[in-house]
Amino acid sequence: MPPWELIFWLLLDAAILYLLIRVGLTHPDARGIGTHEQLGRPPCSWPILYNMPCPTCGVTTATAHLLHLHPIRAFLTQPFGMALALSAVGMVLGSIWFGVRGESLLFRLSRWNWGLVLLGGVVLLLVSWWWKVATWGG
Repeated sequence: MPPWELIFWLLLDAAILYLLIRVGLTHPDARGIGTHEQLGRPPCSWPILYNMPCPTCGVTTATAHLLHLHPIRAFLTQPFGMALALSAVGMVLGSIWFGVRGESLLFRLSRWNWGLVLLGGVVLLLVSWWWKVATWGG
């Protein structure tokens, strides 16, 4: 792994870990949304304006549930949020693994079909939004 790539992964891992630690220190909101407000963010306006959750409502709450080792609650709260949190943890672990082995993770990632990854992410986001709307108690 070239030195610039190692620095890149160290900085990215530090940013991801910072966010995961911040969310991990929150308490998942019982409403299934709103945990981000504990981080100083404003409430989502969608539930107020449209009486329904936005596509990302519950992502922070699901992440907090997962980090508190409640994966079922995380999945039921917002499947996309759980997948995003798992991806973040996987990215940190993967970059450490490849860094220790001296291999280029960027090279490995460059071989992925990113169009398919993006399509899968969009489908998961839409299905998760449908789930959130279907289970909305608003």
